Amino acid sequence: MKKALSLLLCLVMLLSLTACSQSGKPQAVTPETAVPETTVPETTVPVSHYPLTVTDQAGREVTIVEEPQRLVSGYYISTSALIALGLGSRLVGIEAKANKRPIYKLSAPELMDLPNVGTAKEFDLEGCAALEPDLVILPIKLKNAAQALEDLGIRVLLVNPENQELLEDMIRLIAAATDTEDRAQALLDFIADQEAMLTRTLSGLETPSVYLAGNSSLLSTAGEAMYQSDMIRLAGGVNAAAGITDSYWVEISYEQLLTWNPEYLILASDADYTVEDVLADPNLADCAAVKNGNVYQMPDKAEAWDSPVPGSILGCLWLANVLHPQTITEADCAARIDEYYETFYGFTYSER
Repeated sequence: MKKALSLLLCLVMLLSLTACSQSGKPQAVTPETAVPETTVPETTVPVSHYPLTVTDQAGREVTIVEEPQRLVSGYYISTSALIALGLGSRLVGIEAKANKRPIYKLSAPELMDLPNVGTAKEFDLEGCAALEPDLVILPIKLKNAAQALEDLGIRVLLVNPENQELLEDMIRLIAAATDTEDRAQALLDFIADQEAMLTRTLSGLETPSVYLAGNSSLLSTAGEAMYQSDMIRLAGGVNAAAGITDSYWVEISYEQLLTWNPEYLILASDADYTVEDVLADPNLADCAAVKNGNVYQMPDKAEAWDSPVPGSILGCLWLANVLHPQTITEADCAARIDEYYETFYGFTYSER
């Protein structure tokens, strides 16, 4: 019995010493037992894009204090650009005759119900001001209206997209004013890619003579200074009216047209006359384009590609297919057109 008690007492003392030893010794901290530090997330303050000052296409400096939320466009070309930049929902007013622009119905049908501010010939100054816009975009010919709006404290950008370079400058200008540079760059990259492809692919090919007629008359055409001349050149042709350098749209005679004797006749997308009218015109019986059946009308399913809208590069693709069908195929052309409208306008052109 005494031996058992002695053994039990020894065990108790041994356990006590072990416990004291463990409690007095610091415990090692391992990665598994370490308590993670509490990290406080950094607070990032967005860098304001505003205020900023831009120079519009009339050379006017315009200071925009805050990001514009209420936009008015008095010009179909700038309206189309605003949609492409993802700003359609900010529009509170647009130009008159919007129902004649299929692109609006296809990409932003809500625009059809917006108040209109008239046209370049009959601009509704009071109606525009009543919409309380943060920014108004007008064609350069409305300088007087721009000044009147500025006097009311309304910021105005004047634009003048008369050729491809000026069109791209307009896109950059609107993007800077509305903080949409990334979207604009994607749009400009698409345009640049198509230009590069056409230049590379059509290099060294023959350049047929092309006469591009206006919408009101076959005998109305665009001289060298107009966007249409750029379109013909990029599509691998030569503008028959390139010798006209002192004017924009001009009226010519049948005699002049026959002297030029173009290999292709291209009618405006919204022409008041038809391909059949031209082919049946006895005054044109000796024209090379008529003789060979090379008379075409620009498509008008979405918008007028023969005017300097953002999608005008598609007119170059279409015309290149007409002039050089073995090189720029119809299938490739259609795929690029679909890519453009799906990316920037949200619909598929070939399904319309």
